[in-house]
Amino acid sequence: MNFPFYIARRYLFSKKSTNVINIISGISVLGVAVATMAMVVTLSVFNGFSDLVASFFTAFDPQIKIVPVEGKTAPADDPKLLEIKALEAVAVATECVEDQAMAVYNGRQAMINIKGVEDNFEQLTHIRKILYGDGTFELHAADMHYGIPGIQLAEQLGLGISYQQPLQIYAPRRQGQLDMSDPADGFVQDLLFSPGVVFEVQQSKYDRNYLLTSIGFTRRIFDQQGMISSLELRLKPGSDFEAVKERIQTIAGDAYKVMDRYEQQDDTFRIMKIEKLIAYIFLTFILMVACFNIIGSLSMLIIDKKDDVVTLRNLGATNRQVTQIFLFEGRMISAIGAVIGIVIGLVLCWLQQTFGLIALGSSEGAFVVNAYPVSVHPWDIVLIFFTVLIVGFLSVWYPVNYFSKRLLA
Repeated sequence: MNFPFYIARRYLFSKKSTNVINIISGISVLGVAVATMAMVVTLSVFNGFSDLVASFFTAFDPQIKIVPVEGKTAPADDPKLLEIKALEAVAVATECVEDQAMAVYNGRQAMINIKGVEDNFEQLTHIRKILYGDGTFELHAADMHYGIPGIQLAEQLGLGISYQQPLQIYAPRRQGQLDMSDPADGFVQDLLFSPGVVFEVQQSKYDRNYLLTSIGFTRRIFDQQGMISSLELRLKPGSDFEAVKERIQTIAGDAYKVMDRYEQQDDTFRIMKIEKLIAYIFLTFILMVACFNIIGSLSMLIIDKKDDVVTLRNLGATNRQVTQIFLFEGRMISAIGAVIGIVIGLVLCWLQQTFGLIALGSSEGAFVVNAYPVSVHPWDIVLIFFTVLIVGFLSVWYPVNYFSKRLLA
């Protein structure tokens, strides 16, 4: 058995001559445990919000989205895109044309993003799960084209779930000169009809700005015949996602960017990661403050065990071994506090997941979820544990060496 560790363990659990040392040691463990618990709970809440946002995006965003690096559109018959469509791992491939236009309904108007998709869009995404109304997912019938707005956009324009009059769409004419005597001639105008449904992603980016329709309509109104703004894919179940994505990027080369769901919403998730990192840094500083209790406890222990140190040296213990005794003492306090804090933090996370102890607001249904979402990631727990050990070791290293040198001088 390691001699310094054996002595340090006996010092930690044995009764001291001065009772206040036991109290301060207990406070040290408690301080580290509380700081550790706060890290577990806080990071898990950030994970919960991140997973919650990701779950919303999956109902609208494809597994893989391929967009041109330069320009807004690319030829639909590009050999690279055709080769990607033909890959064995690809279950569904949908061509999309997306651009901005102006929507007008009963005197109300709004700038919107019109996304034209193929009929297999419902096989590509989980769009049916987020539709509301008595109608169904339908993009066109014969020469009539339907428009499915986001729920906030429908409210903004006064459409309702099923609008009775056609929705007027205006898009800038891409070719020819603008006749100032007839400004309306500078726009392409067309009509969209209601299929009796709206969609709700529960993200303002989509619900307030997007309208789904057929790709034929968008190609005509934006004058993009034979072009696409993106190719969206769903892979077959059991496919190696990362391997397929890498293969697609190899085929696409530098001409196209291949994005998964998280990369499609890079801005949102980058902000959440930065917020989580800042929270982790601040909680680490709080942990450092909590470790000052360990310094006080070890300082008093060194003074209390002065006679024991003399005895150990007479028995042959080296100065290095004596110093390691108190270093091990500090490390064990940090480790015990870390374990206790992690256990308590995990229990609190389980209680929040199961019973929703802390609500987001007093009004039922005012938020997407009623209670703070929590998601425990194993790697976060590992990071927290080693952070506590490292901070605890660094915080006691200098004081222990300083007091040991004075004691052994």
